[in-house]
Amino acid sequence: MSMKMNEKRTAFILAAGLGTRLKELTSDRPKALVELNQKPLLEIVINNLISQNFNHFVINIHHYGDKIINYFNTKKYENITIEISDERELLLDTGGAILQALPYFKDSKAVLIHNVDIITDIDFQSVYDNFINSDDAAWLLTQNRNNKRKIVFDTNDNYVGRMNLETNVFDGDIDLQNNFKLFSFSGLHLIRPEYFYNFEVKKCYVFDLYKEISKHHNNVKSKFIQPNYWFDLGTQEQLKEASSWLLSQK
Repeated sequence: MSMKMNEKRTAFILAAGLGTRLKELTSDRPKALVELNQKPLLEIVINNLISQNFNHFVINIHHYGDKIINYFNTKKYENITIEISDERELLLDTGGAILQALPYFKDSKAVLIHNVDIITDIDFQSVYDNFINSDDAAWLLTQNRNNKRKIVFDTNDNYVGRMNLETNVFDGDIDLQNNFKLFSFSGLHLIRPEYFYNFEVKKCYVFDLYKEISKHHNNVKSKFIQPNYWFDLGTQEQLKEASSWLLSQK
């Protein structure tokens, strides 16, 4: 079912990180304003989501947060709401960021959470609508990638914890002798805000919140994605790779 034109479609863009893996590019700016093919990452993400009918954006800020505020002061978006969740005094990590931003989500049926350094052609409009029509608290968009840090789901695709394949450390509470699935996290997820209101606002990781919600409701799910492209732009090498690939597609 498609969204009515006057309905709010909300995205929370995580833009408060220190960008330490891009330190040569983030010594004087936030990672969100690092450019890919002459456009800031934040602009690329927002424009992509606007093209998919998202009309409400919340951006969290910390490192050089004033530069993100100044950036938006130079932009004009028609029929688009942009709000700032200010973490300049204390960086709250992914979980705390969501909890602090909850007041901005009070009229949103669902929220897409999008790392600012992820560039992809996922059909977010369809994923968002499908999530709204589900009964789930959250969908973690997952992939198969060759990385060491995995998120773990049971055979019904319910989230049960994280595993580091290098150290063989699992932070969940179930017996992994049972059947389970390992996926890579895409840096993209959807939440239903009402499941988060009972948490105290504090610095924490989002996966800690997901583990608590999953224990009580069993409805934090994996949704496997297979986009044409997906780039994590956390390093200069990854920026160069994405730049070359995107230019080659024009």
